[in-house]
Amino acid sequence: PLFFTLLTHACTAKFSSNHIIKFADDTTVVGLIINNDETHYREEVAQLAEWCGTNNLSLNVSKTKEVVMDFRRNSVDHRPLTIDSSTVERVSSTKFLGVHITEDLTWTTNTMSLSKKAQQRLHFLRWLKRA
Repeated sequence: PLFFTLLTHACTAKFSSNHIIKFADDTTVVGLIINNDETHYREEVAQLAEWCGTNNLSLNVSKTKEVVMDFRRNSVDHRPLTIDSSTVERVSSTKFLGVHITEDLTWTTNTMSLSKKAQQRLHFLRWLKRA
């Protein structure tokens, strides 16, 4: 992770409406789309893919996910995102730094996941207590 951090330090967002978040060996592009113009967001993703290729880093498109958060009353369909002619899977929720983030920004998925994990650990502790 330290080498990755040093290597990717120069990888920054080209447009002010986008942010590139790096943690350990994960990189996230967050883009604000204004007036239905996705150009800056798509160019940012393309530039990131190009930067990875230039710096001999592989971008695993099969592990790449896209979550679209659109809170307008009349939301529009967004074109599929492609990286190196591969379509990025669009999902309704994803896990980001241990937190489940959903397209509607509700906490239900995250809370259910934490509750399930706590129940499993409690079950294990009860089992240990009986042993």
